[in-house]
Amino acid sequence: MDNRNLLLAVVLSALLILGWEAGLQYFYPEAAMTAQAPAASKQAATKPGAAAAPAAAGAGNLGNDAATRKVDLKTALAGGNRVAIDTPRISGSINLVGARIDDIELKDYRETVKKDSGPVRLFAPEGTTGQYFAEFGFVSGGQRQPSNLVWQADAIKLTPTTPVTLTRTDANGVTYAIRFAVDANYMITATQTVTNGGAGAAVVQPFALIKRTSTNATIDQYVSHSGPVGVFGDMLWDPHSYDELAELGGESPAGSPDWLGFTDQYWLSALVPGDGKGNVKVDDAGFRSLGGKLFRTDLLYGAVTVPAGGSVTQDTRLYAGAKDSQILDTYEDGGISNFGLAISWGWFWFFEKPILWLLRTLNGLAGNFGVAIILLTVVIRGLMFPIAQKGFASMAAMKAVQPKMKEIQERFKDDKQRQQQEIMNLYKEEKVNPLSGCLPMVIQIPVFFALYKVLVLAIEMRHEPFMLWIKDLSAPDPAHILNLFGLLDFTVPAGFLAIGPLAVLLGITMWLTFRLNPSAMDPVQQQMFAIMPWILMFVMAPFAAGLLLYWVTSNLLTVAQQSYLYSKHPQLKAANAAAEKQKAAKG
Repeated sequence: MDNRNLLLAVVLSALLILGWEAGLQYFYPEAAMTAQAPAASKQAATKPGAAAAPAAAGAGNLGNDAATRKVDLKTALAGGNRVAIDTPRISGSINLVGARIDDIELKDYRETVKKDSGPVRLFAPEGTTGQYFAEFGFVSGGQRQPSNLVWQADAIKLTPTTPVTLTRTDANGVTYAIRFAVDANYMITATQTVTNGGAGAAVVQPFALIKRTSTNATIDQYVSHSGPVGVFGDMLWDPHSYDELAELGGESPAGSPDWLGFTDQYWLSALVPGDGKGNVKVDDAGFRSLGGKLFRTDLLYGAVTVPAGGSVTQDTRLYAGAKDSQILDTYEDGGISNFGLAISWGWFWFFEKPILWLLRTLNGLAGNFGVAIILLTVVIRGLMFPIAQKGFASMAAMKAVQPKMKEIQERFKDDKQRQQQEIMNLYKEEKVNPLSGCLPMVIQIPVFFALYKVLVLAIEMRHEPFMLWIKDLSAPDPAHILNLFGLLDFTVPAGFLAIGPLAVLLGITMWLTFRLNPSAMDPVQQQMFAIMPWILMFVMAPFAAGLLLYWVTSNLLTVAQQSYLYSKHPQLKAANAAAEKQKAAKG
C-alpha cells in the first residue's frame, strides 16, 4: 500500500502542475506564455527534426515585409478588387491586390457560445488587429514581385464547382497565372503557372507564404501546441512557441517539407507543396519572426528557367480551417504525410483516438456531449473493473500475510538481507504479488491523461453545452463563488479561486474515495491525503468543465466500486477500520 500511496502522490503532484498551467491559460495568458517558455525550450531540444538556423532562416529571396499601416477590418474588406469565396464550410474572399487569401470565416463555428455570435474569423487582411493571410506569387530574376500588384480574375466567386484564375502579364511578355480551386471542406489548391511569351528565357520561382500575428493565438502548452508546425522528412516538427521563434529570428527545419504552417488549439493554416509527400524541389521552407508579434512561414520552390514559348506549373495546397481529426485524417489518407499530427496527440495517441471515436459515437446516441462524457466514464470504469477487482484481491492477500510478515521482521530484525529473502519466499509461498495492487492506478494514468488531452484537443467539445448553467464543456465552470454562482453576470481573472459547483463536487467525491482507501500508517501520508482533495478542488477549478464532469463521475463510480469490493473482501474493510481506530487512539 505504501507503493500505491506514493504513486498516487506522484500523480496528484503532476495534476498540480497541470492545474497551474491551466489556470494560467484561462486567466493570465501573458503569464502563461512566459511560464511555459522554459518547458518548450527543453522540449525543443528533444524533438527530432529540429535544426539550428540563423536569424534570416526561411527568408530566401522573399525579402523583408515592409511595415503596413493599421486599418480596421470593415474598411479593409469594403474596397473592391475581391473575389468571393463560398463553400459549405468557409466563406470569405480573395484579395486581387497581391493575390492574397486574407478573408476566411468558418461557417460551422461561432466566436462565442452566444447564439447571435458571428462565425469564427480565421484569416484577416494585413494591417488589421487580427491580420492572418496566405499569399501566392513569384520570384522573377531573383527578386520577389511586389505584393501591391493587381491581378485580373476570370470569375467573381470561388466555389467547389467554380474555380477562379488570376492572371497578370509583365513588361517582358511573361504571363503569370494562379488558378484557385476549393473543395467542400477547408482545402484550397493554388496552381501557379508561368507562360513565357517573351523573346528571351525567364528564371522564375513560385512561392507561397502564410503571415500572421500571434496576438490572437492560443497559448502554447504541453498538451496542445500553438505556433509553427510542420512535417519535414516525414517527422513532426513543432518545438517552438512564438516567443521562442522570435528569439531565434527564424528556423529552416531539416528535411523536405511535406507541409508547414501555424496551429492553434482548434484551428490550422498549412501549406502543402505538391502532393504532400516531400518529393517537390524546394529552395527554402521555414519560419521567421518579422518583429512586432508578426510571423511568417515561407515556401520557396527551386528556380526554373522557362524558355521563350515555354511554361512551368507548380501546385500548392492551402489548408485553412478547423482541426477536425476526421477531416485531417481524410487528407492524410489521400497522401499528405502525417497531416493528422497537426493535432497534438502525443505519445498516447493509441488511447486518445479510440476515446475520441467513442465520445463521438456516444454523443450521437445521447445527443448531449456531457451525457456522452458520463457514459464514456461508465464504459472505461467497466472495462477496468476486472483489473480493480484483481487489485483488491491482491490487497486482501497482502493483509492476510501481514502477521507472518511481522513475525519475519521481528525474527530477522538484525539481518535485513535475510529478512528480505524470507519475505520474498513468503510472497512466493502465499502466491502474493505486492505490486499488483498498484496496477489499477498505473493503467488509469495514461487513460486519464489521454482523456484529458482529448477533452482539450477535440473540437467536437468546443461550445458544447451540458445542462443548466454549463453552456460550454470546453471552458471552465462559469458559476463560482466570486460571481455568486452565476448570479452576477461577469467574469473575473480569479484563477484557482473561481471555485464552481463541479470543483466542489470533485473535492467531496475525491475525499470520499480517499476515505474508502485502506489507511496508511505513516502520519505524514495520512495528513497529506486528508488535505489533498481540497487542494485538488482549487487546482482543478480552472480546468474545462468536461474534464471535471468526467472526474466527478469517475469518483462516484469509484466509491460504488470500492464499496462493492469491500463487501467481497471484508478483511480489508476490517483492517481499514482497525487502522482508523489505532490512528484515533494515537491522536
